[in-house]
Amino acid sequence: MLISGMIRAMNTRSAYQAKLAAPFGVLGIRCEATALTGIEFLAPGVALQAPDNPLARAVYEQLEAFFADPDFRFDLPLRLGGTAHQNKVWQAMCAIPRGQVRQYGELAAQLGSSPRAVGQACGSNPVPIIIPCHRVVSKSGMGGFMNRSGGYALDIKHWLLAHEGATKPEPAIPAQSLPPRRREAGIQPSKSAGFLGKPGMAKPK
Repeated sequence: MLISGMIRAMNTRSAYQAKLAAPFGVLGIRCEATALTGIEFLAPGVALQAPDNPLARAVYEQLEAFFADPDFRFDLPLRLGGTAHQNKVWQAMCAIPRGQVRQYGELAAQLGSSPRAVGQACGSNPVPIIIPCHRVVSKSGMGGFMNRSGGYALDIKHWLLAHEGATKPEPAIPAQSLPPRRREAGIQPSKSAGFLGKPGMAKPK
C-alpha cells in the first residue's frame, strides 16, 4: 500500500513541469524540452511546483508577466496537435485583439465552419491563455469555457476578460440574482465589470 501510494504521488508530481499560482487558482504547465504542450486549470490550493526545465521556467515567467500586464505578448514554442480545423480556429483566436471578443458564429463565418464546431475547438484548446479561447463568446452572453457552461470555469473566463479590459459581453449577473447554491459557495461580484470571483481570488487590475 505504501509503495503504490508513493508511485501515485510521483506520477502526480511528474505530470506537470511546473505549477504556477494564478489570481484565480493554480495553472499546471506541461512541456517537452523544446515545446509547450499544455496548460491546465487546477483547483485552488493545489501544491505549487517550481519549473523543472528551462522552457517550463520561460512559460512560468511569461504567464506571470501576463497577469501583471494584459498587454504582454507571449513568445513560446508550441506543439498543439489537433485537427486541421482545430488549428484554423486556434489561429483565428490568436488574431482577436486584447480587450475584444468574437462570437462563435463570427469565427464560424470567417472559417466556413459552424458555431458548434468552433465551440468544440475552443474546448479542445490545449494551451488556454496563450491561445485566448476566453475571447470567444456566444451571441447571448459568455458562452462556455473549458467545456463547461458555468461554475468556477466561467468565473475564470470572466476574470480573464476583465483583466484584459473587454467591453463585451454584458456584466456578470448580480450576486442577488444568483441561485442560492452559488451564493452559498461564496461567489461574489467584483467592482470590475463582467467579473465574478470567489473570496481570495485576486481582482483584475
